Amino acid sequence: MSRPKYEVADVIKLFGQRFCEECQPNGYQKRILNALLLCRTTALGGHKEKCDCCAKERISYNSCRNRHCPKCQGSKQAFWVEGLLETTMQVKHYHIVFTVPHELNQICLVNSKWFYEKLFASVWETIQQFGYNRHGVESGAVCVLHTWGQNLSFHPHIHCIVPAVGESFAGNMRQIGSGGKYLYPVRQLSAVFRGKLMQKVTEGQERQLLPEHKSFIKDAWAKSWVVHCEPSLARPEHVIRYLGQYTHRVAITNQRIIDINDRNVTFMHKDYADGARQKPISLDGVEFLRRFCMHFLPHRFVKIRRYGIYSSRVMALKKQNGPKMVINVRTSETTQQRLKRLTGFDICLCPFCKQGTMHRIEVMPRVRSPVNLYSQAGEGQL
Repeated sequence: MSRPKYEVADVIKLFGQRFCEECQPNGYQKRILNALLLCRTTALGGHKEKCDCCAKERISYNSCRNRHCPKCQGSKQAFWVEGLLETTMQVKHYHIVFTVPHELNQICLVNSKWFYEKLFASVWETIQQFGYNRHGVESGAVCVLHTWGQNLSFHPHIHCIVPAVGESFAGNMRQIGSGGKYLYPVRQLSAVFRGKLMQKVTEGQERQLLPEHKSFIKDAWAKSWVVHCEPSLARPEHVIRYLGQYTHRVAITNQRIIDINDRNVTFMHKDYADGARQKPISLDGVEFLRRFCMHFLPHRFVKIRRYGIYSSRVMALKKQNGPKMVINVRTSETTQQRLKRLTGFDICLCPFCKQGTMHRIEVMPRVRSPVNLYSQAGEGQL
């Protein structure tokens, strides 16, 4: 993929100071913005490489490896998809998306870590309840949290892949599902999910973990919640690769940014009200960063979780006696070899002659005191 013309780092560099002055981000948000700004620059150091064929040299700078950086997620996504494929049962899988109404956004932004934990718990309890009540089995799921819409709006939702099997009390695997092309009736899923999450929100307010938002709570109860369930795909590889598109995404990719000027940032988005057509949208630079920062996950928060028969503990116990799994162990592969096999991109191939191999000839240490976007006190220093 060719290098994009504009990057999120360009937006931070141009509007970061004004964003700090107007929106007062916290220290955690400032550290993330600073990491994204310095990613693959001289401040983080790197190394010099030389081609063994044409003798040309290039400099490669180190990545920040922050999970919110749009430049540092490609290899992680490819490795995660392969890892999940190696432990996936050869059965039908369903893609289910649990969303919450926007009336709960204000509550979520006040205590996002608490809210996301309860959201995950409500999603799994709903799936688990349907497995027990309808089929008498322990179901399973792989769940991924997303918090954004195409226009960077705040839209928390969880993508799940659920196998069409479950483990009975006798330890046997039994097929589950409603018999049609959907796993469970979506209206019933929505009602149960709403009840479980709203009960947790109400308890959080009673324990004073959340501020009082009685009007928001009343409006959320009155709305019909949406749980989207897609028909099963033919092979588990298909649904996992489909989910893999969501696992390591950030709120916006650099490729979507098409223009930056001294006031606005213009990027492409899908207008779902118009048949998901691609359209440009412009935001003030400060507003762009404000929306972007809303999607920073809490420190060390786990956004990809496995439950039930797909949990790490159960998978370890069932490794010997469980259903046949796709297992392909390659212990001798290097990271570069694995990346080339999965993506077709050879990071060691010479970009000039396209024939030679690049070899490291010099290590460039990182700058001890790089020009930081923010001081230790948290004030802007652009």
